[in-house]
Amino acid sequence: MKIAIIGGGPGGLYFAALMKQLDPAHDITVWERNAPDDTFGFGVVFSDETLGGIENADPEFADAMARRFARWTDIDIHYRGQSHTVGGQGFAAMSRKELLRLLQERCRDLGVVVHYSTLAPAVEDLRASYDLVVGADGLNSLARTVYADAFRPALDRRHNKYMWLGTDRVFEAFQFFVKETEWGTVQVHGYPYSEDGSTFIVEMHEDVWRRAGFDATEGVEFPPGVSDEQAVERIRELFAEELAGHEVFANNSKWLNFTTVRNERWHHGNLVLVGDAAHTAHFSIGSGTKLAMEDSLALAACLHEHPDVAPALAAYEAERRPVVESTQRAAQASLEWFENIGMYVHQEPTQFCFNLLTRSRRITYDNLRTRDQEFADRVDAAFAASQGLDSVAPAMFQPFRLGRLELRNRVIVSPMDMYSAVDGIPGDFHLVHLGSKAMGGAGLVMTEMVCVSPEGRITPGCTGLWTDEQRDSWARIVSFVHDRSTARIGLQLGHSGRKGSTRVMWEGMDASLPEGNWEVAGPSPLPYGDGSPVPREITRAEMDRITADFVAAARRGADAGFDLLELHCAHGYLLSSFLSPVANQRTDEYGGSLENRLRFPLEVFDSVRAAWPAERPMIVRISATDWVPNGNSEHDAVEIARAFIAHGADAIDVSSGQVTKDERPAFGRSYQTPFADRIRHEVAAATGTAVIAVGAIASYDDVNSILLAGRADLCALGRTHLYDPHWTLHAAAEQEYRGAAAEWPDQYQAGRRKPPSARTDAVRPRLSLLRADESDRNIHLRWTPRREPAPVA
Repeated sequence: MKIAIIGGGPGGLYFAALMKQLDPAHDITVWERNAPDDTFGFGVVFSDETLGGIENADPEFADAMARRFARWTDIDIHYRGQSHTVGGQGFAAMSRKELLRLLQERCRDLGVVVHYSTLAPAVEDLRASYDLVVGADGLNSLARTVYADAFRPALDRRHNKYMWLGTDRVFEAFQFFVKETEWGTVQVHGYPYSEDGSTFIVEMHEDVWRRAGFDATEGVEFPPGVSDEQAVERIRELFAEELAGHEVFANNSKWLNFTTVRNERWHHGNLVLVGDAAHTAHFSIGSGTKLAMEDSLALAACLHEHPDVAPALAAYEAERRPVVESTQRAAQASLEWFENIGMYVHQEPTQFCFNLLTRSRRITYDNLRTRDQEFADRVDAAFAASQGLDSVAPAMFQPFRLGRLELRNRVIVSPMDMYSAVDGIPGDFHLVHLGSKAMGGAGLVMTEMVCVSPEGRITPGCTGLWTDEQRDSWARIVSFVHDRSTARIGLQLGHSGRKGSTRVMWEGMDASLPEGNWEVAGPSPLPYGDGSPVPREITRAEMDRITADFVAAARRGADAGFDLLELHCAHGYLLSSFLSPVANQRTDEYGGSLENRLRFPLEVFDSVRAAWPAERPMIVRISATDWVPNGNSEHDAVEIARAFIAHGADAIDVSSGQVTKDERPAFGRSYQTPFADRIRHEVAAATGTAVIAVGAIASYDDVNSILLAGRADLCALGRTHLYDPHWTLHAAAEQEYRGAAAEWPDQYQAGRRKPPSARTDAVRPRLSLLRADESDRNIHLRWTPRREPAPVA
């Protein structure tokens, strides 16, 4: 093949070297606009996984890298005048300059032609003259820009300012310096990369940056290679204590806003993007160099495995995209955590450290316990102490007081519509469904959305509380839960609004009824989506009638014996649609500003609260974001939560979306937890109001991690309990917890241990002469450069 590579950074050079090794006959030319020794940046970090790939692909090059690595396993977090160390992590870093030098030498030895200090020819000309063109030209990729219509890039410029610096203070481990200043919180990410230096990245929110006066050079255009020396000098002063008499070095150092790059496609014809040209991930979870070299390895392998360029590039993108998108999700969570670091500086130090370490959701409590048990024990003890508890149990099995209601544990079975009622009456199915979940060990079991009127149903199969017959059927279920389990049971009340009169889920989600439908109503005559009916705009008189329906249903729910009531103000149903500017475009006092959009939901809340027994808690479920432009955002959610708390809500149950069919959610593990986190820290914690996290929380490890980090007080899980009705009891068994928070029913006591399998039943022979001493396992490896002794005079 004849291959042109635009960009002589690590990604471009590594790809060239690999392709030459796979077939020396490849004709490869690289264009790099900078000189070979114009290296910007300081150190780069690699994971063991990436290093394993490099070793398999090119052992000679991997060995050359390994001889230059700084290695360590510790993370030091400096916070409130204290240092906290967590071990067992595993890092390898080296000088970016050294890495480039090794790659340049490797390419030269293999016969790759590299033109330094030379701009590449026009991309169109390269495509016409070469079999393959690789855009490895970084964040500001010309290759991507020229063919933007094909790649369809999205560039997300973030809120924090950061500057990449170096220091001759050789750190022994990864360093997080979290500094509270008069202007706000500033942090440093630091790590060693050689015997002589460390990377020193300074980061802060743009608001803090401005208050601190770093914007003095905002309008200055610094030429390539020129640093913002005025800012560097101020950083020396600000971090004099952390530098401990050592120097700070600049190298093309200036203030930047991190830009997350995403592309809908990474290849177009015979042009393909790698590294930062195709995608970026925030530096707080790794390095762009690592991702770029992984791209290059995958691209070279796919080209070698496929006879033609087109299928090879398709295979490359199919292979790498899921890996990169997973990394980007973790990076997004991490960068947002650092953007909001000021929310957490009030936390107790051990919890703050745990919160920082688990920010991306890739590291969890179990990960940390495996790596550093002593630190995990400290996290457990600190959490128990913060709750006023003496015993140390898994966080999910610590009791919780919700208003005046005592919960045995912090697991909630989330409301899940079952669409299995007849005339709104819950039957044997609901008894078995909710009863099995209650016997499965959860602290609180929630009903599905129980509708307050026939026209307030989503489907003909929805349950209700508009008749006494429905009330009595619910009372049977509530009695079973109270008699046969330690769980509490909560009632979720709602009205479908413009999302009503649809088929049951398995006949077509959100599809209108073919016959026997009823007229739907909403705040404005705006349909939920294409194919949905146009709702009738609710009048003031209808608001009063609907409020009366809620009150009557609440009273029946109290008579049925429910322990808790949740007002459903989420997922685009009636009260949620009043809150959202996407659905509510009224021009009266119930539309327009957020204060006006809150008016009717708060009227309903106040009326229900007055009818609901004072000693029983009342909570609210909200959609924290509409996931569409011009809809509600997480900032609106904070104000919505604030309003309900001011009116007496005992908890805010934080979900998101389902307000419009046009939504574009950012799905992922625990993807809604950051919204709960923000509400808890900005509003709820100060008032003693509980916050419930929900949304793709799938493991007990996730539950414990969320609770220990202080992101929520309780966790609600839905699909997990459909998969395993006894999920909570099984989680207790797997964590070897036995206690009041997870009591097995007497009839099930014999099943409280996991059945043996071939794997767990096997008795393994001794195969080593000497037993490994676990105490010798060094989880706290520090980087201590070995220096040559000075020559004797």
